[in-house]
Amino acid sequence: MPKNGVRILGTTQTDGGNIRLAADIGGTFTDIAAFDPGSGRLHFGKTLSTPDSLIDGIAEGARKADAAFADAGIFLHGSTVAINAMLERTGAKTALLITEGFRDIYEIGRVNRPDAYNLFFQKHEPLVERALRFEVNERLFAEGEVYKPLDEAQVRKTCEKLREEGVEAVAILLLHCYANPAHELRVREIVEEELSGVFVSTSHELSQEYREFERCSTVVANAYIGPKVKGYIAGINDRIRADGFNGSFLVVQSTGGLYDGEQAQRQCVRMLESGPAAGVIGTQALCDALGMENAIAFDMGGTTAKAGVIHHGEALTTGSALIGGYERALPIQIAMMDIFEVGTGGGSIARIADEGGLRVGPQSAGAQPGPACYGQGGEHPTVTDANVVLGRLSPDRFLGGEMALDVAAAESAVDNKIGAPLGLGTVEAAQGILRIAVTAMSHAVKAVTTERGLDAGDFAMVAYGGAGPLHACNIGREMGIRKIIIPRSPGHFSAFGMLFSDLRYDYVRSRFMRLADADFADIEAVYAELEAEGLAEIEKASVAPERVVVSRGADMRYVGQEHAVTVDLSPDLFANEDRAGIKSRFDAVHDLRYGTCAPQERSEIVSLRVTVTGMLEKPVLERIEQGTAEPPDAANTGTRPVRFGDAAHDTGTWNRTKLLAGNRIDGPALIEEHASTTVLHPGDRLEVDAFGNLVISVEGPAS
Repeated sequence: MPKNGVRILGTTQTDGGNIRLAADIGGTFTDIAAFDPGSGRLHFGKTLSTPDSLIDGIAEGARKADAAFADAGIFLHGSTVAINAMLERTGAKTALLITEGFRDIYEIGRVNRPDAYNLFFQKHEPLVERALRFEVNERLFAEGEVYKPLDEAQVRKTCEKLREEGVEAVAILLLHCYANPAHELRVREIVEEELSGVFVSTSHELSQEYREFERCSTVVANAYIGPKVKGYIAGINDRIRADGFNGSFLVVQSTGGLYDGEQAQRQCVRMLESGPAAGVIGTQALCDALGMENAIAFDMGGTTAKAGVIHHGEALTTGSALIGGYERALPIQIAMMDIFEVGTGGGSIARIADEGGLRVGPQSAGAQPGPACYGQGGEHPTVTDANVVLGRLSPDRFLGGEMALDVAAAESAVDNKIGAPLGLGTVEAAQGILRIAVTAMSHAVKAVTTERGLDAGDFAMVAYGGAGPLHACNIGREMGIRKIIIPRSPGHFSAFGMLFSDLRYDYVRSRFMRLADADFADIEAVYAELEAEGLAEIEKASVAPERVVVSRGADMRYVGQEHAVTVDLSPDLFANEDRAGIKSRFDAVHDLRYGTCAPQERSEIVSLRVTVTGMLEKPVLERIEQGTAEPPDAANTGTRPVRFGDAAHDTGTWNRTKLLAGNRIDGPALIEEHASTTVLHPGDRLEVDAFGNLVISVEGPAS
């Protein structure tokens, strides 16, 4: 049944005969999930990422998953290449064309100064230097009427300067283009005529909301990463086509939805958080199967840790995000999953800061050279090295035994770089690294729960990523979360989540009106226009959905407020012109977000939102064989000493693939599988559910 606020417009039938292949590229590992709808079989592959040629890692992962591109009907892809290009400042030489008089809004921003007493504070650093920002002689009124006609001759002269500067990308931001895009469209035509081969991006194609600074930052980011991402997506497409792939190439957006690879080459900024968003979609699918309404999706990989939320069965999204941390962030004004990320992963480097304290991340050892224990020349201690020192990772079972870990190298790195300088033993230094890492990762969980008006203790936490299960129980203790769920194949979970993604197109249009005076006919016309755009995109997509679903929402605020909240609204509220019902929904959302509401105060609508979703065929979660409370002998792989707190414990180790539904294990214990290890601390209890998930009850003190 559709949920409140959702309409099903029609259904078609998809061809489920071919393999569906999903690839998630992270900073350290590349994960592959291959699903065969015919047999229902699901295979996984994991390999180190190949930074010099990322497609090689995809091909190797597909080989390990026993999948061939020629046998796939759909290829789904998520990657960190877009966000890494932005954060690492490795994008194209970009110019900005902006309305006359507004050349500096991109640098001025919102004049945020979150740390008022920090004498060394530095504001955000624009992706385009001032010398490459050029004014365009034109101006529109806020309603979209022309105040000053576009000076086309001046635009052509500016293009001559851009050619001389050797720019590779051009971002175009003209005031009030969300109300009338005519000037932006014409400037784009001129630039494309004058500068052949240059990547061109216009702001109205990405965002049709007010707030010039945020739209400017968004279009600049799209242009800045555009050439790199476009070449990357085109290169993957060429490679898989050469290897016999004849199906649909779809890319995961930051919303967790899918869009066509061709569109991804133009609107690159929409895939900034593609991998993490897919993990939240996988968590939502797991919640649906388990009948769970609320869950925290926690993903810890080799480079970062991310958290998102499922609330009342829905993944929480946002209309904008700050990329790069609040202090020096650049805003991106597009729909995306509400995810908070910290620079703490398995490969995060531990170091002594200038003031003498221990720090972990955000610098990462990456795939090359990787942690010291990888034996590839890494000398800096990482979170993974600390786990090896404490005995929580088996040196001969890592990645199913494919990669042997060098314990001596891990101990040497921890001792030389951390232990000796701080006067600590190797074990104490390793414990310190993990304590700091857990605290940092808890901040990600807190950011998407406590700071959103939600109590983390009311949620179960689904932990995944190669390193997530290693630290989940301690993070649970830190946040008061008592139920942890480790899904099957957690090291491949984001790739797995892609198999549950749907085609999705999000639209927003700024329309300012007091709710009491709102013209419902005008609102309906805007919604109908946005829905038509989404349906047209669905029809152009290279894969046909099973059915199409449309949902509506509005950004609302109290009169006199600056910021708005997004409210999901059912069509009947508008059909019945139910102002009281809309106001009640807004009050409830405001109360959840800020802990207060004002039912007697007047409210207003700021923007109208539409999401058009093409629902695709999805895998059915497989149940495992039923057992008893006692795990089978074949699952027990022995014991080894593991350090918890002040003591080393003889800790049982278990082969997860041999566990049966209903099996119970008391901590301390290590449950090992190909791409991950789950750490059960003393006092914790685990039970295997019918789908093979590890359901952990967190008890006892931190260790």
